[in-house]
Amino acid sequence: MRRNRLGNSAVEVTELSFGAAAIGNLFAAVAPDRAAAAVDAAWDEGVRYFDTAPHYGLGLSERRLGEALRGRPRDAYVLSTKVGRVLDPLPSGSPTPADPSGGLSEGFAVPATHRRRWDFSAEGVRRSIGDSLERLGLDRVDIAYLHDPDDHAEAAFGEAYPELERLRAQGVVGAIGAGMNQTALLTRFLRDTDVDVVLCAGRHTLLDQSALTELLPEAAARGRGVVIGGVFNSGLLADPRPGATYDYAAAPLTLLDRALRIKAVTEGHGVPLRAAALHYPLAHPAVAGVLVGARSPDEVRDAAALLRRPIPDDLWAELRAEGLLTEDGH
Repeated sequence: MRRNRLGNSAVEVTELSFGAAAIGNLFAAVAPDRAAAAVDAAWDEGVRYFDTAPHYGLGLSERRLGEALRGRPRDAYVLSTKVGRVLDPLPSGSPTPADPSGGLSEGFAVPATHRRRWDFSAEGVRRSIGDSLERLGLDRVDIAYLHDPDDHAEAAFGEAYPELERLRAQGVVGAIGAGMNQTALLTRFLRDTDVDVVLCAGRHTLLDQSALTELLPEAAARGRGVVIGGVFNSGLLADPRPGATYDYAAAPLTLLDRALRIKAVTEGHGVPLRAAALHYPLAHPAVAGVLVGARSPDEVRDAAALLRRPIPDDLWAELRAEGLLTEDGH
């Protein structure tokens, strides 16, 4: 599988990466052996970039990913985790918290033994990385992202980012960046800091090409890497039908209609919609890879098969002609 370097760092990621939120029991419980088998399947398909975060399942994703990768040559794969939320243990006997910082209310089917707390301080970054290394069972992570600093920009730029720079200089992390579901603040990180990579979820897809306006041109001009997540927009581009989700909510009818029109074009060329959705972001020169979440070996193998499937140029041309892709979209 092709690999691409992230900015000026020494870190290279495979075009397809494994998103480990699902094996942290995102929306539904995943048995431990099934989670391990999903990671094994990704390895067998040539995936060598794995992404996780403390937020995913209150540390469960990190623990499972670390266990599944244990025994693999450490220099053979790249692992990213995130900072910005720390996990505080709940007092013994405490009830599951009802507020959005704990347990099932965050969409993870795990009992709340800890409480998530936003913390973009330098100390919070150091603690978060240390706790992650302990859960992962590793002595370093390859990429550390600032996780969803949307409402914490001042602390993220003033405290958390400089601490990530120090950790990179010390060799604790190999590359640093930010991961978000929006483009404006990520573009600011590209312009105002020395990040190696940004992780942009859902904003460079067949349904949302807003990253083309500023983010991707800025990354290309500065030689920075971009990893694209959310290529299926949380479900609508995987299976467009009434009731499908878009950005984790019920898809508006206008977007459902647009997704169905795109599907008609791709299938007219003999290409599944999911294959086109997976390939689309990779055409931009700034995009180093796509991040796909998986909870089973079959889902991993399906994504790898879709990536290997050739996409005819005529498909993209027809999407542009139908007004379904911007002129810069491919």
